[in-house]
Amino acid sequence: MSTPSDTDSHVYDRHPHQAPDDRAPEVLGATGLVKRYGRVTAVDHADFSLRQGEILAVIGDNGAGKTSLIKCLSGAVVPDEGEIRLDGKTVTFENPLEARAAGIETVHQTLAVSPSLDIASNLFLGRERRKQGILGSVFRQLDHKGMRADAARHLDDLGVLTVQNMGQAVETLSGGQRQAVAVARAAAFGSRVVIMDEPTAALGVKESNRVLKLIEDVRDQGMPVVLISHNMPHVFQVADRIHIHRLGQRACVITPSSHSMQDTVAIMTGALDPPEHDAS
Repeated sequence: MSTPSDTDSHVYDRHPHQAPDDRAPEVLGATGLVKRYGRVTAVDHADFSLRQGEILAVIGDNGAGKTSLIKCLSGAVVPDEGEIRLDGKTVTFENPLEARAAGIETVHQTLAVSPSLDIASNLFLGRERRKQGILGSVFRQLDHKGMRADAARHLDDLGVLTVQNMGQAVETLSGGQRQAVAVARAAAFGSRVVIMDEPTAALGVKESNRVLKLIEDVRDQGMPVVLISHNMPHVFQVADRIHIHRLGQRACVITPSSHSMQDTVAIMTGALDPPEHDAS
């Protein structure tokens, strides 16, 4: 956990984005989610709401239940109780494939890329495209040329200019470039929501800033983003709203302009009570 100084808090309170629009429609939401693992209740009647066109940071201390919450929303686990909504309609995801089919893409901390495959193959991993006509239908040949062209376009759309050769093996890329490939894949195929789990955890300062810019670019293209992060300066740099998770529940939702970094950490740890009126 980053421990900000008074100077850091002052700097990052000057949030560069517009105030979130509380009239924006909800894209992904949940009410009363419960997930138990034996006698342990990881998610305890938790609520969640992601609005169109925003970056919503989800933060919480270790063991707060935020990972289990996100797993429920992304189809990795099935909640025991509660309702999940996508575009206002109640949905049930039995596995991550169903969530992906509904337009929810998740970029995991481990990235889930195949190092030995090239960039284009990773971008289309599990969604490989065959050539048109008899070559694809009968001989089942893949359209490598078309996939590489589309991969280059998706990376260009996100302003990723440091990667030029789509035939380059992912294992030869830097950490930030690998993260860019994973983000581009999520942005390319996620039609409704992109969830990013600790995307800057293993990166240096320069590459972290590049990834944060990618996240903002995804949001600016109209795709709402859920950002799970322990890095408070990064959260305050890009988030429009901040969902604070504590003891298995949503404690409150605040904005970088309404609370300092120190107060946010205090609410997260229980040292400060949540505000009576928040940004949820």
